[in-house]
Order: sequence, then structure tokens, then C-alpha cells
Amino acid sequence: MPGFGVWINAIWILLFAIFDVSLSNYSEDQCSWRGSGLSQQQGSVEQISLHCSEGTLDWLYPKGALRLTLSPRLPSVAVGPSGSSSGLITACVKPSEQFHGAQLYLERDGVLELLVGDRLESSPPPRVRCFSRLPGERVALFLQATPHQDISRRIASFRYELRGDWTARLSLDSSPISSEDACRPCNNTEILMAVCTSDFVVRGNIRSVDEDENLRAAVIKVSATRVFRQKYALFTSNSRLSSRGEIRTLLQCGVKPGPGSFLFTGRVHFGEAWLGCAPRYKDFQRAYTIAKAAQQIPCELPVD
Repeated sequence: MPGFGVWINAIWILLFAIFDVSLSNYSEDQCSWRGSGLSQQQGSVEQISLHCSEGTLDWLYPKGALRLTLSPRLPSVAVGPSGSSSGLITACVKPSEQFHGAQLYLERDGVLELLVGDRLESSPPPRVRCFSRLPGERVALFLQATPHQDISRRIASFRYELRGDWTARLSLDSSPISSEDACRPCNNTEILMAVCTSDFVVRGNIRSVDEDENLRAAVIKVSATRVFRQKYALFTSNSRLSSRGEIRTLLQCGVKPGPGSFLFTGRVHFGEAWLGCAPRYKDFQRAYTIAKAAQQIPCELPVD
């Protein structure tokens, strides 16, 4: 029955086409989503689930609503720079400067909290917003389209990042912790752990300190004499002897330029380096030597 075989093949082709369309809004690793509200019914809520520790969401011509659950495949026990573990997961969202057409809410156990409002053309750039989730808590992001006569220029877009036990030293939206705690010097245990767990570990000097008014952050311009480790190309070489890069920290920490060599450690936050522990290099050397002699160093580092 040739006709029957052709009919079966046609059904399979149709099913594969539907399956392909259903996945077309996702990247292969389900880290990001891009879609249009033009196909949504007014008042409908589209459910989205992403499974990476970082990614993006782009909602063109917002209409109706989106409900986004983030289920990253992070280690079951989160370990922070101090060596502590709590199972706490911290998420940060960074709206694009052209975020328009929707409002972004945090949904925690059925209660909505506004994170990012719909922006006017004259509004300042939206801030990075962060929140934490305890084990067992039900948390999602909820985007609600706002009514507009013309939606053709509306795009609600943001980047997200999730970390296990992310310290508030890295966050601009750090309401759960005081600036005094965020800016205090690290103790020796925290320094040694930061050397092992940070996204970058660099020896260098402070050239200057500027202010980033949009981020309300201090920008430390560093000449790095040795890059022990970096997750991304944060410090690029401008000579055979040194590299240059920038590290951000909270303005209220009051970082000032001055002489001396430091060991800079920290995390990468939306592609930018944020300061963790930064002892003077001679103080780090002393702590490292004592810990190594006592066989209490969490990892090896080729110290001069």
C-alpha cells in the first residue's frame, strides 16, 4: 500500500516539524529563551523552565505573561569562599538598558515582589537585582506585559546568573548584608579558601580608582604582575611584564589607590570582575606559608 506509507511519512514529518518548532525558542542547553508575545493570547501565561547557571531571556512584543522557573544543575551542597556550605542559591538578574513593555516580579511562595518596572524613555538604566532561595523554597520569575498602543518597539530582555552560596560582596543589591560586613577584610581562612574557589586570582598593584555612577560601584584599575587564574580574559597583557584589568567593588568600601602589591581574588558577575578578598601580598605569603607547614592549605598555589 504505497499510499499508506506516504501518509505515515507525512505524519512523521509533521510531528518532527511540530517538535522542532516547540524547541526553537531554546538554546541547545536550555540556558536561554527568545520568543514573541504576538502568538500569545491576552491574559495567557506561558510556562518556561531553564536549567543553567547563567543565560538570557528576550521577550519581543510582550503580551500576556511569562512564568520562568530556574532549575540550575548546581552542586547539591553549595560551598562559599569561606568554606561554609548552606544549600543557599543566590540569583541575580540584569535587565537590558532598553527593557520595555513588561514588569518583572519575583514570585516566592505565591507572593509577588516587583524587581523591575516598565521603563520610560527618560528613565535611568535599571539596576541589577538579586535574591536568594533557601532549600525547598518555591521561587520563580514572573513577567507581566504592560498595555501599550504600539508594542512594535517593546522588548523585555535580561541576563541571569545563579551561584551557590554567593557572597553579598559581589552583589550591588545586597540588602540582606550590611556594607560593614561586605567591606570587612578577609581573615586568613577566608583568604586561603578564596584562592581556591575564586574566578580570578591575580597579584598586582592599584593604578587608580574611579566611580561607576550607573552601577554605584568603585572601579579599581589594576596592573597585574602575575595572573594565577582567571575564568575569562579579564586581565589582558600590554607588555611582557604586566597585564591590565578592572575590578569592581561597592562604593561604600572606600577603596583608595596606594602603593604596595596585593593578591586580588573574586568572582565574575555578568562578565565583570568583582572583588572578594584582597590582602597585601606579603600578608598572603605569610598566611600561606604557615598553613602549608601545618598541612592546612585547601589547594596549592605557586607562591614566590
